[in-house]
Amino acid sequence: MQKSKVKSEKPLSPQAGGGKGIDVLRGLNALALAASILVLLAVPALARDFPPSVPPPKPMVIPTPAVRTLSNGLQVVVVERHTLPLITLRLVVKSGAECDPPNLPGTAALVNGLLTEGTARRTSRQIAEAIDSAGGVADNDVDWDSSYLSLSVLTDSANLAFDLVSDMTVHPAFQPAEIERQRKQILSGLQVAQDDPSYMADMAVQNSVFSGTAYGHPEDGTLESVRHITAQDLRDFHRHYYQPANCILVIVGDITTKDAMELAARYFSGWKDGSEPAPAPSGAPASFGERQVVAIDKTDAVQTEIRIGNRGVPRDSPDYLALSVANEILGGPSENRLFKALRTRQGLTYGASSDIVCRRHLGAWVAKTMTRTPETVKSAHIALEQMQTLQEHGINRQELDTAQSYLVGHLALEFETSENVAGKLLELIQNGLPLDYWNRYPDAIQALTTDEVGAAAKRYLDADHDVVVLVGNISEFKKDLKKLGNVRIIPLSDVDFGSPDLVRGAGK
Repeated sequence: MQKSKVKSEKPLSPQAGGGKGIDVLRGLNALALAASILVLLAVPALARDFPPSVPPPKPMVIPTPAVRTLSNGLQVVVVERHTLPLITLRLVVKSGAECDPPNLPGTAALVNGLLTEGTARRTSRQIAEAIDSAGGVADNDVDWDSSYLSLSVLTDSANLAFDLVSDMTVHPAFQPAEIERQRKQILSGLQVAQDDPSYMADMAVQNSVFSGTAYGHPEDGTLESVRHITAQDLRDFHRHYYQPANCILVIVGDITTKDAMELAARYFSGWKDGSEPAPAPSGAPASFGERQVVAIDKTDAVQTEIRIGNRGVPRDSPDYLALSVANEILGGPSENRLFKALRTRQGLTYGASSDIVCRRHLGAWVAKTMTRTPETVKSAHIALEQMQTLQEHGINRQELDTAQSYLVGHLALEFETSENVAGKLLELIQNGLPLDYWNRYPDAIQALTTDEVGAAAKRYLDADHDVVVLVGNISEFKKDLKKLGNVRIIPLSDVDFGSPDLVRGAGK
């Protein structure tokens, strides 16, 4: 029997010295295989719970720009960037939509839109052909505190770029035909926007938070105001604000500082400075008192756009960095409490976010989401609860680490192009921030503590004195609206963003 047993095991290893050794070896092999399988099965789960560690991002160093002022007051800023044979010129006027005449919102936007539509020397077609011949890309737009004209071309067309930007900025023609064409485009866009619940919600919360100030109107104007702006209104605005001492010219790209300064002097020194630019219309922000709920009734809506606005800070505030981190945690791409509460746990929305809005003199903190009509009040309550929790209980260390890593790691993406570099530098100059701000930014973000971020959130989130805007079919949840606060219901057809009360004819 013993021989039979040995014989049956022998084929496993013809050289084996004994059956017991073979049994042990077989057992060890089986254990090793099982352990390997368990490790392999565990790796995905471990990877989900514990992401692999990554090295810290390499320090990003932004060259210190050269800054000079021409004799006429124009500030010229140059950053050499020789990675590609491209050059970008961005001329910024330090006046934007906040300088619109009180009864003519949209004036700044119409002036800026006409810069590329003809000058005393060139028609709009000639401008377009000149830009195309240089392989260039032009861009112009109005913000609240500034207006800009940007042109990027190949380096060998630098002279043409300086000539075009100077001509378009200093000598716009404001031809009647071009004014009317631009006016029709703006009116068409506004008519479409007035049927867009997202646009209506954004404008309503903006106008409510900034009511009583120069920021309390749409930057593109209203249907009524755009129809009434005249060619003389445009010329007056241009004469008051498009002055060299009220402007900054930023040059970024494949050009030496010496050449850039010489070209700036050649093409812009003849621009004569006028009188001191008229200040923006002043006004103190209206007091919220208690929470205000603005419900815009769009009877054909199948979902509701929700906005919740609080007062924030201007860009140069010492609280800006801490609020940026708090905003990431409340509704940013990195760590989003609103999304987790509304989407992940409740399935009430496809998206939820928040934004810090910083203007030269004031700011806002706005949360935003959308939901199915029957879930409107529930979704608004959950968003308000998340904001109140952040205000009262602050943040934890893990949230802080995630937000800091995102803000620092994402910074390099904001300097990928010459256009990006020009915009980020102008942000500093316009807001009186130091030119080495972005080089110091990572360390400043990483130095923030949970207590500092929590304190900033406590100061600027106020669930009892905010503005809640709802745009949707109000009849479907009207009976529950009083749970949110003091409610005003405005039919969509009666909304007028040119009125301080958002209602057509109010105050007239």
